[in-house]
Amino acid sequence: MMKFLRRRGRAEETSPKPVDTEPVNTEPADVEADAAARARAFWQRWDDMLPEISAALGDNVPHRVDHQLAAAAAAVHPNLAISIERGETAVYALVLTSQADPELRVYTDAWKAAAPAADSLFEYHDAIPPVPDPTQVTVNLRGEKYALSDVRVAPQVDEAEGLVDVAVYHPGFAGLEDEAKAALTFLPLDATLGERLAADRIGRVETAEAEPQGAIGLLEFRELVRGLGSGEGAAPGGA
Repeated sequence: MMKFLRRRGRAEETSPKPVDTEPVNTEPADVEADAAARARAFWQRWDDMLPEISAALGDNVPHRVDHQLAAAAAAVHPNLAISIERGETAVYALVLTSQADPELRVYTDAWKAAAPAADSLFEYHDAIPPVPDPTQVTVNLRGEKYALSDVRVAPQVDEAEGLVDVAVYHPGFAGLEDEAKAALTFLPLDATLGERLAADRIGRVETAEAEPQGAIGLLEFRELVRGLGSGEGAAPGGA
């Protein structure tokens, strides 16, 4: 198995702290005010870009506006990621995400607070939302298609921490290099739970080269994780 540490906070907690160094404060004095100003500037820019974005989507070439969107997101904060996804109630979802970095949530919170009302064309999310049915999703990696219906997850529940450690298996792992294998490990978790719930509830993640004993499908796994804290989700893999 190849192990990947899922939670950003855990990696930071286990990293040694530097000694005898003076911290350099590069943040503005009032971070919330700065974030709000940057969010307002983003939405003004969005209004200017919207005709070009709509044209690119209508032509089925969304990558045509990738550079403009990336520049607009970087102006809010350089470590944010932006994408246009399929919407839940609208046709499209514009997603600006901190990628589970809690220090960046002030920027995504401000961005979401300043967002226009959703309409039939666009809705707006500050974290990648869950896919209604991840088992209906097929992803493309290195020119090959991988059905998420083939993903199996073996959970180990830590009731005290409210976390689930998981081993993720896909029969296509055998033909993938490490980077693509990692993508196919984490993508089903975010698609199933949504980015925020995955960041809050998933602990250690492993790729499994063979299907683990006690593995379950993605929809059953979603029920398990959503049940944590309610007393309904601690049976599989629990103590």
